[in-house]
Amino acid sequence: MLGARRLLGALRLCSSVSCPRPRATAKLRVRDALGVQDASGECVTVQGWIRSVRSQKEVLFLHVNDGSSLESLQVVADSSFDSRELAFGSSVQVQGQLVKSQSKRQNVELKAEKIEVVGTCEAKAFPIKYKERHPLEYLRQYPHLRCRTNALGSILRVRSEATAAIHSYFKDNGFMHIHTPVLTSNDCEGAGELFQVEPSSKIKVPEENFFDVPAFLTVSGQLHLEVMSGAFTQVFTFGPTFRAENSQSRRHLAEFYMVEAEVSFVESLQDLMQVMEGLFKATTEMVLSHCPEDVELCHQFIASGQKDRLEHMLKNNFLIISYAEAIEILKQASQNFTFTPKWGVDLQTEHEKYLVRHCGNIPVFVINYPSELKPFYMRENEDDPQNTEVA
Repeated sequence: MLGARRLLGALRLCSSVSCPRPRATAKLRVRDALGVQDASGECVTVQGWIRSVRSQKEVLFLHVNDGSSLESLQVVADSSFDSRELAFGSSVQVQGQLVKSQSKRQNVELKAEKIEVVGTCEAKAFPIKYKERHPLEYLRQYPHLRCRTNALGSILRVRSEATAAIHSYFKDNGFMHIHTPVLTSNDCEGAGELFQVEPSSKIKVPEENFFDVPAFLTVSGQLHLEVMSGAFTQVFTFGPTFRAENSQSRRHLAEFYMVEAEVSFVESLQDLMQVMEGLFKATTEMVLSHCPEDVELCHQFIASGQKDRLEHMLKNNFLIISYAEAIEILKQASQNFTFTPKWGVDLQTEHEKYLVRHCGNIPVFVINYPSELKPFYMRENEDDPQNTEVA
């Protein structure tokens, strides 16, 4: 945004009268153009896809979007620019003057002096229609086009911002980013079913392994991070993870991205919980501040109520309860659970959701689990007669 303002400032010289040709123009993203507060005729170029066309007797209105924001930039042109090629879905490059808009719906608009159609689109044959809310099942048929819709565009912008925030948080707190391998020979404690990787020529020599040992797509980078934590005190990885679990539920994905971190010389479990709470809050704050329109769209049409939950989370400290306390809360609950809560049994999703509601819809850390529920390497509480572990 700052770079865009500097470019605009350098071009103010040509703002009072029509710019002579040839002339220099600032190429702006739609997001940056919409963010200009004092537009006064700067010469700019915007590239993107037409979202709507409205032709009047003497004026042509276009809305152009390049994916950088949910809102589109209004382009105002002389009716002589009207053409059948200027249709919904067409890609265009527009050059003109960025001026204050006369409409209350937007702060600025682009007064077009040149419109170049880079790629045409047959609006009638185009599967995505303007102002229609297509179901996700319908959009899955068009993976190459669905990212142009408001819903998918907002989700991808939020995801991009969240990814940047995660990396920023770890970097600001002194963590080393480790690229753990995608191809590996370990199954990381049996974290899930594995996808085995074989060369396409495997059928010719079935008894040989390409790497001399069986190779799999990674289910976790944890073991590689643990090695690195012997040389770097704070490390993290954020990359693709694969699980060959043939389930159609939302909780089981064949491929997803996972954040993992390891910290050496930890004095207490509280230190780790502070890192996790800080990561959640820093990422949430950045998404809410940098993608407000996208978050609002998700709040209205995709995940109602989630925005309020996020804002509520930011205002409160995460709670910490022991496994014993959690079991006691669940036993006293008036709700009937599918899985009866009792000591020595792992908590199920229904238990976790109830605990969060019981604690005021604030994230909850549950600590001091029975040792039989945790991996062999977890540190035990030496002064606990119930044989629990610190995590």
